Amino acid sequence: MIQNQKLPATHQGPVPAREWVATLARYRDPDPVRSAFELSVSLIPFVILWALAWVSLSYSYWLAFGISVLNAAFLLRLFAIQHDCGHGSFFKQRAISDWVGRVLGVLTLTPYDVWRRTHSIHHSAAGNLGKRGIGDIHTMTVDEYQALSSWDRFMYRLYRNPVVLFGFGPSYLFLLQNRIPLGLTGQVRYWISAMGTNIVIISALALIWYFGGFMAVVLIFLPSTLIAATAGMWLFYVQHQFENTYWNEDDNWQLHDAALHGSSHYIMPPVLQWFSANIGIHHVHHLYSRIPFYRLTEVLRDHKDLEEANRMTIRESLSCARLHLWDDKTKQLLSFAQVRAMYG
Repeated sequence: MIQNQKLPATHQGPVPAREWVATLARYRDPDPVRSAFELSVSLIPFVILWALAWVSLSYSYWLAFGISVLNAAFLLRLFAIQHDCGHGSFFKQRAISDWVGRVLGVLTLTPYDVWRRTHSIHHSAAGNLGKRGIGDIHTMTVDEYQALSSWDRFMYRLYRNPVVLFGFGPSYLFLLQNRIPLGLTGQVRYWISAMGTNIVIISALALIWYFGGFMAVVLIFLPSTLIAATAGMWLFYVQHQFENTYWNEDDNWQLHDAALHGSSHYIMPPVLQWFSANIGIHHVHHLYSRIPFYRLTEVLRDHKDLEEANRMTIRESLSCARLHLWDDKTKQLLSFAQVRAMYG
C-alpha cells in the first residue's frame, strides 16, 4: 500500500503542495507536432486493427475477436488523448482540442462536452467530502455508512463490490449512462453534446451492422469497447482509492493538498504506461492538469521528489479493491472488515 511522503524538502522544511504550481507551469506548453504524432500513432493503428478484424470475420471469429481485444489498448489510449483535449493541454488552440475530443468521443462512447464538464468538477472537488457525486466513485464515510438502514448498507456494499465496479460498471457507464448528460440535464448545450454523439454512434453502428452483420458488432465493437472501458475504470479507481488518500470536509479541504496527496503515482511496465498515456502519473496531473501527457515524464525526470511520491505498483494496487469507507478518525480508506473490527 502506498504511503504519502513528504514533498519536497528544503532547508526550510517541506514545501506546501500549492507551491508546485509555479514550477509545473514550465511544462504546460504542448508541442503541436508531438501532439499530432501521438494522435496519429494511436488513431491509425486503431483504424487498421478494426479493418483487419473486419476482414478476419470471413475466416475466423476467434481471430476477429483476438484482434479486437488487442485494439482495446489503442482505444484506451485514444480516451487518454480525449482526456488531454478536455483539459486544453493537447493543442494550444482550444477549438482544435475540443473538436479532436468530440471526434474521439464517438469512438469512446463519451459525449465530449458533457465529460469535459463533469471531469472538471472532479478536478475541482476531488477529496472534498462536501462535494461528492459528480465525476467520482461514490465513497461514504464510516459514520455515514453506520447510519444507513440494513437495505442501504446492502446496496452500498453491492455498489463497491469489484464484480459490480469493474464488471457491470463499465458497461453501464459507457453503453447506458453516457447516453444522457447525467448531472447536467438542466443545460441545453450538454443535451446537444450527448444527443449529437448518440446520433453519430447509432449511425456508425447501423452501418457496421448493415455491411458487416451482427457479428461485427459483437466480436469487434463490443470487445474493444468494454475491455478499454474496464481498464479505464480500474485506472480511475486506483488513482484516488488507496489507503492513505486524501479526503476532508469542505471547510478544511485544500485543492493542491488533495491533488498531491489524494492521487497515486501508478507504476506500470513501459508498454502499459504508453497505452495509458502516462495517466498513472496522476498526482502531477492533478497538481497541474494543463501539462500534456507526454511531458509528465519530464516532470518526474526533473523533480525526484515527485517521482518518489505516492508510488504504487500493480501488485500493491490489487488490495485497493478491498477498500470501501473513509474513516475521518484515522484518515484512511478502510475495508468493511476493518471497520467492523474497529467499530463493531
